[in-house]
Amino acid sequence: MSRKNCLVKLSGDCLGNSIIEWIKELSQTHFVVICVGGGTQINEAFAKAGFVVGIHGPLGRETKTFAERQLARDVLENNQAEIQDRLASEGVQAVAVIPVLEIGTVLCHVNGDQLVLAAYLGFDELYVVTTPEREAKKKEFFAPYEKVKVVSFK
Repeated sequence: MSRKNCLVKLSGDCLGNSIIEWIKELSQTHFVVICVGGGTQINEAFAKAGFVVGIHGPLGRETKTFAERQLARDVLENNQAEIQDRLASEGVQAVAVIPVLEIGTVLCHVNGDQLVLAAYLGFDELYVVTTPEREAKKKEFFAPYEKVKVVSFK
């Protein structure tokens, strides 16, 4: 029988050392795909670039220009590279992705929580890793979805 697969939606605010050990343990029994976020870092990059920060609709961050979408993607790709490098240095086998789709040639940012729902039917297990401060809100959001487990790390 093949290994179970799991998606780990990882907040950009949870890239600490303890998460690597947790993913390492998970990868012993599962094929792991990590979707790394970066909302806090994107907000900081937007502020530094002079873009409006914090426009969010029901599907997540709303951007108006290609430059905004590209900057957000760059932040996410930096987080992706960081987690990939850390996993590789620990010998952890996992795939890291970012919540950005390219449809045709159009960059389409997807809110990480919405990506978890889109992936729900394909994965055996889904984890949403967040900060302790956001844990209760995430648990409430994902309550109807039996396979989604919300966990927090600092």
